[in-house]
Amino acid sequence: MHNGTSITQFIIEEQRHMTGATGDFTSLLNDVVTACKVISNLVNHGALVGVLGSAGSENVQGETQKKMDILSNDVFLKSNEWAGHLAAMASEEMDDIYPIPAKYPRGKYLLTFDPLDGSSNMDVNVSVGTIFSILRCPGGGAEATERDFLQAGTQQVAAGYALYGPSTMMVLTTGNGVNGFTLDQNIGEFILTHPNMTIPADTREFAINASNMRFWEPPIQRYVQECLDGKDGARDSDFNMRWIASMVAEVHRILTRGGIFMYPIDSKMKEKGLTGKLRLLYEANPMSFIVEQAGGSSITGTERILELQPESLHQRVPVILGSRNEVERVLSYHQQG
Repeated sequence: MHNGTSITQFIIEEQRHMTGATGDFTSLLNDVVTACKVISNLVNHGALVGVLGSAGSENVQGETQKKMDILSNDVFLKSNEWAGHLAAMASEEMDDIYPIPAKYPRGKYLLTFDPLDGSSNMDVNVSVGTIFSILRCPGGGAEATERDFLQAGTQQVAAGYALYGPSTMMVLTTGNGVNGFTLDQNIGEFILTHPNMTIPADTREFAINASNMRFWEPPIQRYVQECLDGKDGARDSDFNMRWIASMVAEVHRILTRGGIFMYPIDSKMKEKGLTGKLRLLYEANPMSFIVEQAGGSSITGTERILELQPESLHQRVPVILGSRNEVERVLSYHQQG
């Protein structure tokens, strides 16, 4: 029998410190946790249950969907539509918002999610994950609209992610620090294993897709080149480079040992009329909330991500996040021009 604190127990104890808490938020988080357990099981079985490969369709961003993108999206909808805690949901995989069906009661919260971040990695058995964010619905949530979702990241009630790797983990913040839970397969419960996660202010590890270097803006080129120059360059220190192509895995590494993750704007994106690669509501905001709660920083290059006013449901932004001192160095390079 496991003597650790379960995520259910942890959430309930957190609720007791919230004045006027009704239990709705706690129940909503439990539904999100259940969805992630189901997705973890599907990811774990992979080809054994026929969930690998392309679905032969595209999402709203024109990206080819994997079978697991669609399955994971459906799992999240079905797990969270019925209990009466939500007014609506929005997903990276859906064109429009998903109002709670009329046959179910509606609640006061909104849920946004990327059901399977890094899904292209599944076919090669590399870590993937789920990212989610919870907002309050303006007006109590009777009839939620797309505009209700367009809230700055500072308004998030909670954010988290599930990492489906060698072990399945859930990392969560409700605005009071960051805690990590590991799924005990024997009892089917997430157990607190990483309390009070913090990001070291300094790091010697960076993550970026270096194949795009020729397209980057000068401040990013300068920063990365200094890292590559190591002890022979201006930084007088050697750096390691990582790139997994799964934001969940990249952020989790930073939370456990420090580092900086960069997906900057580049000339190739600008030529296509894009304002960045990662989605503000489904990826950048929740991850920035988590990173800042762990003592790190998160910017577009020039602005704090959590202060951005969203303009559309699928808005993209550049993302640079991680160890505070390195992120601030990148910010200073942008300010210098």
